[in-house]
Amino acid sequence: MELADILTKDQILADLQATDRWLAIDELVNQLVTAGKVAPAHREAIATVVKKREKTMSTGIGYGIGIPHGCTELIPEVVGVLGRSKAGINFDSLDAQPVTLVMLFLVPQGQFQKHLHTLRDIAKYLNKAEFRHALEQAANADAMLKIIKEQGKK
Repeated sequence: MELADILTKDQILADLQATDRWLAIDELVNQLVTAGKVAPAHREAIATVVKKREKTMSTGIGYGIGIPHGCTELIPEVVGVLGRSKAGINFDSLDAQPVTLVMLFLVPQGQFQKHLHTLRDIAKYLNKAEFRHALEQAANADAMLKIIKEQGKK
């Protein structure tokens, strides 16, 4: 699964306002609701699932990347949302550096292999310094999505 397969312009926040990982998760889940990918009635339950996973170990993997995620029966397919913070977010990352790119994704309950593959694919993209820097410098969500789609063609 390509990153471009689970993101639309409405699922990219080019200017995250959050100052910590908990607020970032809330902001990103809210964007999934706004984009119509999560039912408004499921907002809190989904945020709780992602935060519960985050409490077990930070998904701040280093290099300015956070990948909060979770499994839930409240969605029929993999969904994701990408946020960019120009100021950086305290994510309790492995390298103790602020996170500038946060990719939150959800996988339907019971699809463990899909969960692992999605996590692997997202990490593969975001591990490329050139790709990260391009996303960090992009003018807006449209430009970020274009970069993501171009990366998928490489």
